[in-house]
Amino acid sequence: MTADYYVADTENGDHIDDPSEDALFILISDLNTVDNTFVVIQPDTDDPVWFATVGLLSPGQYEIVRRDKHRREHELQISDSISDIAKDLTIWLASRFRPNQP
Repeated sequence: MTADYYVADTENGDHIDDPSEDALFILISDLNTVDNTFVVIQPDTDDPVWFATVGLLSPGQYEIVRRDKHRREHELQISDSISDIAKDLTIWLASRFRPNQP
């Protein structure tokens, strides 16, 4: 089965097609400072036009980067709430797929 919209990949090799808010929460919760410091969410294409990353800065502190070349968006945020990060990313990801949008 392949992703309909996007994939999430972690540094340690975890992969989820079209992750839900709960799945993003789990992926982010599993980040650690040893061998799994980031998760990348992007379309499953050779040259994605947008992506989001969540990186672990220190235990309990995360850096979120959102980039969309077509919409000329580039945002950076620091947060300590995994719930807020997963919710905000889910909303942002859904906005990539409005009707009549690439």
